[in-house]
Amino acid sequence: MPRIGVIVGSTRQGRFADQVMAWLTPFLEGRTDLSFETLDLRDFDLPFFDERASNAYAPTQNAEGRRWQETLAGFDGFIFLVAEYNHAPTAALKNALDYAYPEWQRKPGACVGYGGVGGARAVEGLRTILIELQMAPVRHAVHIAGNDFYAAVTGQRPLGALTYLDASVNAMLDDLSWWTHALNAARTATA
Repeated sequence: MPRIGVIVGSTRQGRFADQVMAWLTPFLEGRTDLSFETLDLRDFDLPFFDERASNAYAPTQNAEGRRWQETLAGFDGFIFLVAEYNHAPTAALKNALDYAYPEWQRKPGACVGYGGVGGARAVEGLRTILIELQMAPVRHAVHIAGNDFYAAVTGQRPLGALTYLDASVNAMLDDLSWWTHALNAARTATA
């Protein structure tokens, strides 16, 4: 079964990502076409990228960077939990993306965004980065936005109460599954 890494893209204390991951997990556990594993950037002590070049052109010298690359290589696709900081993805997520290149290539990426406008600006920015990494960003995304986002952040309303988001989650996962299987077949055929 194809393996999907769910990348928790925020590392700050008190992050909302933990609530998003807890809410998303039952959707992931209900799938029989993909398997999922959480990749929390807190578990990878990646320094700011300071290599001679991308690992597409030169071996990474930093041991933690190599461990990150080895971890990513075993996955067939990814879901990114995308916090929006100042209209962009977090620096931690961008740095993690920069530490790999061949490990991302020809794999799909899906996004769950959150913030004032559902992380939409951060998700759009991330999609352009994924394209440069030769990934296939899937069309459907999940956006936790506005009053619902603020109510969840402040503990006034749990994410599970936002049942209108269920259709978005399922559409995203269906897209991710299709692209994962299609790209796995293509990578196998050209290996």
